[in-house]
Parts: sequence; structure tokens; C-alpha cells
Amino acid sequence: MKRLDVISWDDYFMGMAHLSAKRSKDPNTQVGACIVTPLKKVVGLGYNGFPTGISDDDFPWDSHDDYENSKYAYVVHAELNAILNATTKLDGCTMYVSLFPCNECAKAIIQSGIKELVYESDKYANTSSVIASKRMLSQAGVKLTKLDHKVDLSISIQ
Repeated sequence: MKRLDVISWDDYFMGMAHLSAKRSKDPNTQVGACIVTPLKKVVGLGYNGFPTGISDDDFPWDSHDDYENSKYAYVVHAELNAILNATTKLDGCTMYVSLFPCNECAKAIIQSGIKELVYESDKYANTSSVIASKRMLSQAGVKLTKLDHKVDLSISIQ
């Protein structure tokens, strides 16, 4: 008889997003994203970090109001990295992301053709960026699905 206690597809793909987030060197917020085709094939992964060729030792990881000396001027978000790393066109795909995307990432998600966004945390729900993001995603017909639980990546080794 086959094993029945397997993880769900949502947990599997959100787990990949969490694993990708572990590559982020951001000291405060690590975000991961995973893009999946309708046939459940992973076609893009990303995490928040500096662009290729930019040394993460030479640019700031601080988050403060001095934009030029803040990480916000330089970091590429997980969602955009996953889109840029994609191996195929993304029309009709689903993106799994550990943190609800900002308005800039929402534009890229819409423009790329992604049709569903599955997210875990919405801790910035009341910010202008996320309010604008939700407005655009809804207007564009992107389905928004919040997981009702946090995905646990702990693995027991025996």
C-alpha cells in the first residue's frame, strides 16, 4: 500500500520558497519565491539579495530613511528574482512567496502572466505598498490565496 502521509503541493512549493529564502543575506527579512506551471513543474526560484555582480560586502544591509545608504536602493526582491530566473514563459503559472509582495513586485507578477499568488505572511498588509499591490493584482485577475498555516521545513534525520 502506498504511503498516504505526504505533504501537500502547497506545502511542497512553499517549502521551496522557504529553502530559497535561506540564501538571503538580509539580516532582517529573508523572503523566497517559487514559480510553478499548471502541471506542477518548478520554473523559477528566487530570494531577496543584491543583483549579480554586486558585492554584498560593499553595499549596505541597513534599512533606514537615507535611501542611498539603505538596502532598499539595491536589493532585488525574491519575486522579481524568481521571474528573472524563470526557464520558460510564465503565462498561467502560480507563484508561491513567503511574504506578500510589494507594489513593484506586483507589477512584475502581472506583467509576466502569473495568474495565482500563494502567500504565507501578510505582515505589511496595512502599508501603502501592499494595499496598492493587492489593488493591482485583483484588478489584473490574479488569484490571491493565503495559506492557513505556516509551512514547517524541519527535517528529522535518523
